[in-house]
Amino acid sequence: MTISDVKNIVSAEIICGEEHINKEVTTAFGSDMMSDVLAFAKDQCVLITGLCNPQVIRTAEMLDMICVCFVRGKRPDEDMIALAKERGIVLMATEERMFATCGKLYEKGVRGGESK
Repeated sequence: MTISDVKNIVSAEIICGEEHINKEVTTAFGSDMMSDVLAFAKDQCVLITGLCNPQVIRTAEMLDMICVCFVRGKRPDEDMIALAKERGIVLMATEERMFATCGKLYEKGVRGGESK
């Protein structure tokens, strides 16, 4: 599945990184706790979160994540967008809640990776 597919499945708007939307996505991880993301998320992952601060972009960068999807209508500020552009991370936003976003992606075959 591509980032473009994810965008369509969750009715999201691409905020930045349009040039990367054909990259492949292998897993997704939904959390507002970046400590959990650091402990359990995988590469090539879509991070699904309602947390909207620069730490989200820094966490995604550390884990080589390729996309962050903000839920519940959250929108990153200009500094976050600039940081994501520098790092080649796609940012998107959806009005959906986290549970629905994760459920829709799971229904289409996106998994969370192996549990530890």
